[in-house]
This record gives sequence, C-alpha cells and structure tokens, in this order.
Amino acid sequence: MSSALADPVSESASVAVDAAMSLGVQTPAYLYDLDEVRANCERLRSALPRLNGIYYSLKANPHPAILATVRSQGALPEVCSVGELDQALAAGWPASEVLYTGPGKRDEDVAYALKIGVREFSVDSGMALDQLNRLAEHADVDVRSLLRINDDQPVAGQGLTMTGVPSQFGADLEWVLAEPQRFANRKRVRVSGLHLYMGTNLTNVHDLLGQFAHSLATTARLTEVLAGQGVQIETLDLGGGFGAPFAQKGQAINLEGLHEGLATLFDEHFRTWREGSPHIVFESGRYLVGTAGTLLTRVLDVKKSHGKDVVVLDSGINHLGGMSGLRRLPPLNPYLVGQQQEGPTTPFIVTGPLCTPLDSWSRNAQLPALSSGDVLSVPNVGAYGLYASLIAFLGHPAPTEAVVDGGRVTHLSQLELIRKEYL
Repeated sequence: MSSALADPVSESASVAVDAAMSLGVQTPAYLYDLDEVRANCERLRSALPRLNGIYYSLKANPHPAILATVRSQGALPEVCSVGELDQALAAGWPASEVLYTGPGKRDEDVAYALKIGVREFSVDSGMALDQLNRLAEHADVDVRSLLRINDDQPVAGQGLTMTGVPSQFGADLEWVLAEPQRFANRKRVRVSGLHLYMGTNLTNVHDLLGQFAHSLATTARLTEVLAGQGVQIETLDLGGGFGAPFAQKGQAINLEGLHEGLATLFDEHFRTWREGSPHIVFESGRYLVGTAGTLLTRVLDVKKSHGKDVVVLDSGINHLGGMSGLRRLPPLNPYLVGQQQEGPTTPFIVTGPLCTPLDSWSRNAQLPALSSGDVLSVPNVGAYGLYASLIAFLGHPAPTEAVVDGGRVTHLSQLELIRKEYL
C-alpha cells in the first residue's frame, strides 16, 4: 500500500492520515480528527465575549463522534430537520436545548419537535409564527421563537450571502418595521429574540466585526418598534460566518482581535439597553469542524487523452462537492496532496469513477507522477463534505468514515444506502 502526505498540509492532518493508513483503512475514506475539533471549539469560545452559548449547526457534519465532541465542549444543537433533531437527541442533548431553525417547516415536523420537548424555534415570517402558534395550541404547550431578520443590505466579505437580497431566510427588515403587529407574541408563542445570520464563510476579523456591527444596529431599530407590540428581546442570535477553507490547504480564519472588537461593540450598543443586555449566542459549523476532516482517495487509472494526462480516482462528485446548490459542480478544483509533492509535477485532469462527464474535480491539478494504487488526500473537508454530497448518485459505495482521537483510530463506519423491494 502506498502512503500519503509526504508534504502534509498540517500536523493534525498528517497524524490522522498516518493513523488511518497504518490500519489499512479502505478508500475512499473521510478522516475526522477530534483533537482538531476540540481545539477549534476552544479557539472560538475564547474569541467571543459576553458569550451565553455557541450553537453547532448539525448540517455541517452530523457524524455521532463529531456531535459527542462538540457537545462535550459545551456547544448546543441547531437543527433544521427532524433527522437532525433525532441525531442531536441521540448524541445526548435534551430537546429543551435544541434550536429548531429553517425557512419552511412542515406541520408534522413541528408537531413532532413539540411532542418530544423542543421549545425554541426560529421563524422567518408572520405565517410561520401563526403555524407555530396553531401547533403549540394543539399540543397545549408554550414556546419561544426567535424572529429571523433579512436585513436591508448584505455586508462585505460573505462567502454565501443570506440577507439583503430576496431570500427564503428571514422576514425583511422593512416589513417588520412597517407591520410590527404581524410579528408580535401569539397566545402560545412568545417572541423572545432576534436571529440575524447575515452570511457565511467570512475570512477576516474586519468583515466579521462589520457584520456584527450591522446586526447590532438593526437590533436597536427593531427593539424599540417591537417593544410597542409587547415584545421583549431576551436573546440575540448573531449567527456566525466564521470562515474556514474547503478542500484547499490552509487554516481557519485567524480570530485575533475579534474578542476586543466585539467587546467594544457590545459596550457601545448595550450601554443604553433599557432592561439589561440580552443573552448573546452565536452559531458555527464550518469553523468548528471544517479543518478536522481529510478525504483519502486512491488512484484507479492513469492515462493520456488527446494529449492531456488524466487520473481517475475512486472518489468523485458523489463524495465531495457534488451538491449543485454549493455551486461547486464543476469545477471544484480541490487541493490534492500526493506522495512525492516535492518532485516535478504535471498538470492532470482529475476525475472520479462515475459514468458522467460531470464527474470532474479539476482540469489542471499539478500532481507528481501517479500510478494505480497511489493515495491522494484532500484537506479541510470536515464540514459540508460527505454530508453535502450526491451520495446516492449511481449507487457507488459510501466512503469509510474514520474517527481519529489522540492519534488513534477509534471508530470506523460506513453510511448505508437504503434499498427496499418495490411494493
């Protein structure tokens, strides 16, 4: 078996890969380094002043070992489906700690969440408030809601804009200001806070502070208007956007200066807050787990085609970057680490094994000489890797998932594609 990572992207990734390779872990394989998850949790927690909670977005990576680790670090679960809700409960979080979000919720899903004890939801419209109230009345329970706001303009530096544009996310700021009565408390729903998640994957502290400053200014406008409707803002969810590389070399955003900058913003904003500052929470998925994941993939074929070098791997868009909603199809162009990275390289067309010309990762990847059986690795795919892929497309086996803790492989598993007989 060929070994990988003669030119490691990071010491953590190198340890994880060596541990997996020493056990002969079958490729394709996602490796999750729990030491890196813990370190990321500590870095983010230390960078956030006046912190009342960090929510982990399960959509980033719901692997049970990942969930157990972020839970042990004090994170709370943010879910947007009953599947994620069940995963959060299985990881040990009580339903009372769950924040249930999402721009559209089916009645049966909300009813299920209420039945098992979820009591806090993010809502995106007046209709969503009415729906939650109707279902809470039927369940004979009282619930809290965070009103998600679609601000009137986007902010700089966002990897994926979520506000300031026509969107399914949140109620437009001008709508709430014009018709605050539509967003007041209901009989069984108390509007207890605001949810302002403006964008994702910001790569510097300056842009993060700009986003949070804008959100705090919006909070000030809404607090007075909603107070006239009997709404008291007790919780302020400022979202996240803490950036990390995806399928490229590098590290997550350097958070130096964020603590001081946020402390100044909070002091300025809450100095005149009428009834004491609210609980402040943040959300993160990518930052906490993105750099903790590495994908190993093996060379199946190497050939020349119309004068170009082509390498076919045992992993493709079905395992990484295949979700068209991420706008990564094609090209993803991941950073690939080979066995002889220091030597001369050749531009390769990199493809997977799927029977479609769309299964392409790169048209010009600089790689060393390759042979069948060689192993390459893709760094920084712990978030939105396997769980944002076209895993069922063409029915190839799911990758192995290997959990590395303290330099040892502690868990091996594989997702199963459900096949049932036609009835």
